[in-house]
Amino acid sequence: MKIEEIRDLSIEELQAKLEELRIELFNLRFQKTKNLLDRPDRIRNIRHDIARINTILTEREKEKKI
Repeated sequence: MKIEEIRDLSIEELQAKLEELRIELFNLRFQKTKNLLDRPDRIRNIRHDIARINTILTEREKEKKI
C-alpha cells in the first residue's frame, strides 16, 4: 500500500485496515512456522504497511490536539 492511498482513507477505514493487516500477519506467521509460506517477503510488506498506517493515525491524532 502506498502512503498516498493510506492518507486518502478515513480514521475508521484506517483502523479497519489495520485490524485486517494484523490478522493477515498472524496467519502468515503461522504459515511460516508450518513451512507453508510461499512468499516470505509478504510478512515484511505487511509489517511496513502496519507501520505506515500507525504513522498516519498518529499524525491525525496530533492534528486534532492542535
